[in-house]
Amino acid sequence: MDQKILSLATDKATGKLQAFLQNLKDEDLTSLLQNQAVKGRATGALLRAIFKGSPCSEEDGALRRHKVYTWCIQLVESGELQQDVSSEIIGLLMLEAHHFPGPLLVELANEFVVAIKEGNLVNGKSLELLPIILTALATKKEGLAYGKGDFNGEECKKQLINTLCSGQWDQQYVIQLTSMFKDVPLTAEEVEFVVAKVLKMFSKLNLQEIPPLVYQLLVLSSKGSRKSVLDGIITFFSELDKQHSEEQSGEELLDVVAMPSDELHHVEGTIILHIVFAIKLDCELGRELLKHVKVGQQGDSSKYLCPFSIALLLSVTRIQRFNEQVFDLLKASVIKYFKDLQLLQGSKFLQNLVPARACVSTMILQVVKNSVHSWDHVVQGLVELGFILMDSYGPKKILDGKAVESFSLSKMPNQHACKLGANILLETFKIHDMIRQEILEQVLNRVVTRASSPISHFLELLSDIIMYAPLILQSCSSKVTETFDCLSFLPLQTVQGLLKAVQPLLKISMSIRDSLIIVLRKAMFASQLDARKSAVAGFLLLLKNFKVLGSLSSSQCSQSIGISQVQVDVHSRYNSVANETFCLEIMDSLRRCLGQQADVRLMLYEGLYDVLRRNSQLASSIMQTLLSQLNQYYEPEPDLLPPLKLGACVLTQGNQISLQEPLDHLLSCIQHCLAWYKSRVVPLRQGDDEEEEGFYHELDDMLESITNRVIKSELEDFELDKSSDFSQSTDVGIRNNIFACLMMGVCEVLIEYNFSISNFSKSKFEEILSLFMCYKKFSDILNEKTGKGKTKMASKANDSLLSMKFVSDLLTALFRDSTQSHEESLSVLRSSNEFMHYAVNVALKKVQQLIQRGHVSGPDGQNLDKVFQNLCDITRVLLWRYTSIPTSVEESGKKEKGKSISLLCLEGLQKIFSAVQQFYQPKIQQFFRALDVTDPKDEEDTDVSVTQRAVFQIRQFQRSLLNLLSNEEEDFNSKEALLLVTVLSTLSKLLEPTSAQFAQVLSWTSKICKENSWEDASFCRSLMNLLFSLHVLCKSPVTVLRDLSQDIHGQLGDIDQDVEVEKTNHYAMVNLRTAAPTVCLLVLSQAEKILEEVDWLITKLKGQVSQDTLSEESSSQAVPPNLPAEKAIIMQLGTLITFFHELVQTALPSGSCVDTLLKDLCKIYTILTAFVRYNLQNRSNNLKYTGEKEKEKATIPAVTATKVLRETKPIPNLIFAIEQYEKFLIQLSKKSKVNLMQYMKFSTSRDFKIKGSVLDMVLREDAEDRNEEGTASAHKRQDKEPAKKRKKLNA
Repeated sequence: MDQKILSLATDKATGKLQAFLQNLKDEDLTSLLQNQAVKGRATGALLRAIFKGSPCSEEDGALRRHKVYTWCIQLVESGELQQDVSSEIIGLLMLEAHHFPGPLLVELANEFVVAIKEGNLVNGKSLELLPIILTALATKKEGLAYGKGDFNGEECKKQLINTLCSGQWDQQYVIQLTSMFKDVPLTAEEVEFVVAKVLKMFSKLNLQEIPPLVYQLLVLSSKGSRKSVLDGIITFFSELDKQHSEEQSGEELLDVVAMPSDELHHVEGTIILHIVFAIKLDCELGRELLKHVKVGQQGDSSKYLCPFSIALLLSVTRIQRFNEQVFDLLKASVIKYFKDLQLLQGSKFLQNLVPARACVSTMILQVVKNSVHSWDHVVQGLVELGFILMDSYGPKKILDGKAVESFSLSKMPNQHACKLGANILLETFKIHDMIRQEILEQVLNRVVTRASSPISHFLELLSDIIMYAPLILQSCSSKVTETFDCLSFLPLQTVQGLLKAVQPLLKISMSIRDSLIIVLRKAMFASQLDARKSAVAGFLLLLKNFKVLGSLSSSQCSQSIGISQVQVDVHSRYNSVANETFCLEIMDSLRRCLGQQADVRLMLYEGLYDVLRRNSQLASSIMQTLLSQLNQYYEPEPDLLPPLKLGACVLTQGNQISLQEPLDHLLSCIQHCLAWYKSRVVPLRQGDDEEEEGFYHELDDMLESITNRVIKSELEDFELDKSSDFSQSTDVGIRNNIFACLMMGVCEVLIEYNFSISNFSKSKFEEILSLFMCYKKFSDILNEKTGKGKTKMASKANDSLLSMKFVSDLLTALFRDSTQSHEESLSVLRSSNEFMHYAVNVALKKVQQLIQRGHVSGPDGQNLDKVFQNLCDITRVLLWRYTSIPTSVEESGKKEKGKSISLLCLEGLQKIFSAVQQFYQPKIQQFFRALDVTDPKDEEDTDVSVTQRAVFQIRQFQRSLLNLLSNEEEDFNSKEALLLVTVLSTLSKLLEPTSAQFAQVLSWTSKICKENSWEDASFCRSLMNLLFSLHVLCKSPVTVLRDLSQDIHGQLGDIDQDVEVEKTNHYAMVNLRTAAPTVCLLVLSQAEKILEEVDWLITKLKGQVSQDTLSEESSSQAVPPNLPAEKAIIMQLGTLITFFHELVQTALPSGSCVDTLLKDLCKIYTILTAFVRYNLQNRSNNLKYTGEKEKEKATIPAVTATKVLRETKPIPNLIFAIEQYEKFLIQLSKKSKVNLMQYMKFSTSRDFKIKGSVLDMVLREDAEDRNEEGTASAHKRQDKEPAKKRKKLNA
């Protein structure tokens, strides 16, 4: 039979073939086809013959074709055929599909749809035919019956696709079905159907099946719906990550985790590669990805930024055209998150309305963690992002080449962003070996090339990297030694930071250490002063860290160098012996510094104490060096005055005179080294070492002799007196300045030395007082002669040479030592009010140093733990002194020039509380515990919270302020009041805003403002600032602003002099003296902050609305999710409008108050406009109420303002803002069907267009009428002139 059909098919005429096939039963034909196909014999030829004999032009032929198609599809799906036979059959069916009439194509397509929905497919091979059938169907123009209606081919295809996508898909055919659609011509709407269906199938597939499906989906996205594809993929993996992290966090409660993390992250990595590849081929997909993330920045970014999307963006940076855009976007997202976080933390109003957001830092660091799963395509992007954040948001150069770390609120987001960049780089360095070399090179390059900019953040990162893996970094030693070659050209601060960072490498790598020593020796003789100072700093660092055998354990070292990864015993006997030779060589090099400039010598003197403390075996060498240096300037004759050769300390070069030997610092170094040596080394020495110890007896004798002779000396002995020249323009004046400053330093050193050896001896304390009087002589003459124009030399006198430990001990002895045996000797010092004043003043200078530099001068000044301990001791003394002897009591007894001791104590406390919060945030609990002198060792005391401890201190200062306010106004001490409020403000930052104690402090502050009326503007401003800073953390201060505006209006009166304003007295602090400009500018500043918060909230709501319009769920919700926020905005704006309404009618003095008011009015109208536009966008029913509230309250202020102040510059901006507001309010009125313009006064419209033709016609008519009406117009002008004058008068 098959041969017959094939032979008939060879004839050109098809009549016989058609007749034969017509007479053949369907069963025989299908049986024949099946047999031939299974045997694999000429199946293609037989099919072609059957199609030739079944023309679609005849009904019987078309039906036969349809049956053959149906049967062939079943054969292919049965799986009984060989692969090549199946492919041949499908190929033939594809070729012939276009000949089918429309109705049969619909039937064929429908059979496929039914088979897919019912799950009748066996292997899915026949699905290759469906795109051809749908494509052929789309070309049919005639009406085709489908379902209950008639459609053309295109519409019919759409209905079929819709039916297919609404049905159930077997998960094993999802990939094939998705792949099938790429060959079907689809409209945008049809693509949306298909994409939505495929995305829904994600959750039903195994994890390993998703990457190929995503690939097919990305291919399909070239037809459209790119946004939906990206949105769906990112949302799915974001949810999957959240679910996985929740499972991991609770996995200790579960026996099996549902999904291994490595499998998930490998799948995510593969999908990211697919998407990046697709973006390379289709740039529009990349643009859509960027749009997708940008939209998320406006609303809830957690929906759009997640670890998966961040990893995807970082991978896209490998595509050149998107590199810059992606990094700009990520940088903007990071800084926006930190700024938003700062805004939220500072406003209880926003905290109540905006839920906690996902942390961007956590997400990016999660990407770093996930990148260990073969995400090599993400690593380079992570490194670039880390450096971009550090470069963009690192500290800025402010003063003397030093990075001044600002702790102001505006800088906090930048600091967090910079820290995030450093964490990204550090964590990436830890995980990925391949990128370590590049990270280290880039960090070192920045250290070397950015000498003019602060690089402390890069040095900290370098230190962290080296501490993590010093042994690994030995492989990068060439880069480190290359950096050393540039040391001579780097600023001193950079060199110190760099050497401090690389010191762990110096302990384990001899080659790095040797190369550093060579560089330092060269630098020692460089022409640049900074290079020589760098050499000294480097040598001192080496001496500190290479201990000689037998040195004491350095428990008080300022920095520990413990490296857990280092397996080398650097303190073995061999190393220690080698270290001794090495250290003595360095000491020889350092001795050469003693012939160089004063700055180089100064560095050496400041560093030798730390070297001695860490390397006690070098004591002999160090002390001998210092002794020989002192001998050059010491007069050995016991009766010769003065005891020091000051002339030798000054260098004269031509016409220039400069300091050559900082003798005061030399003596300071000797005194501290000597004190440490006697207390730590001498007690451990054996009796036979007396010869070696001879130097310290000699030094003691010399210091004793200098003390006695300095006390006996007069100013004339130093060639100084009150008639001496101290001007900086003459050689003699410069020399005299140097002498005076040196002697002040020498006196301070001798005061500390004698106190340390005094053992509370009365005679020693008398000597100390005599030394102080000597110090005072030099200080007085210097201050008198230099006057207000402080010279550089005179300013150096502000840096006291007293150590912080000594200051702490001295203050404790002066004010707190009640030991009976010490009473008589201490009375000598206590009898001098000037000396006690001086002691407190030095403490203040030390704290100020800490705040400005981050450390203090003198021994242990770099050791923050030691400084903290001294701070605690000083604070305890100052607090006791201030609370025990109030300023009023002290000042009533003695009237002296300058501040009283109590006031200085209060100033010191204010600075210390600020410094502790700045540098010792983790130790605040310990700090307050140290202030509690009752029983600091009580175990129960540790359970007391910081809030409770802070409140205890706050109450003491509250009592002091109340006592101050109870005085008469003429006895009111403004400086003390200001300091007390500043202290209260600083301490209140430590309170938990939700605690009862915080509420009590707020209530107390509010009560003080309400009940006290002082005319001191500064005190009023600081107290009001405290009130607002507390109020904003508890609730919005908008009602306080309203009350204050009424008080201001009552005090200053109305702009209309005929109107009598009823005086309110909400806050007595508002009086005629303080109302303007002090309180007025303050409340306007607070109103501006509230407007910024409202503006931020409106922007956020707008972003959410634009996001929600894309999802069907939000539109179906009965209650709008943004309703609470909208109501809060209305309440804020409504109360602020009342506030502005009061101020606009107030007779404010012209100047800053009026200008600020107009600017803020312009802002509120701009924000009202933004809110109305948001309402237009949202179209919610509840917005009718919104418009009414705005309409009723926002009209009067601007009209009045423009009437009174039309000559002021900000008026045009304000008028424009009002008109914009009215324009959108009219639009909202039309949409909400509520007359929101009912109480509005319409502005004059200036929106017009000049029509040329109409203008010409009017001008012609005017020319014709001019002659006829000349007389009448003259009369009119005469009538109008008086009106014009009246208008001027009215104006």
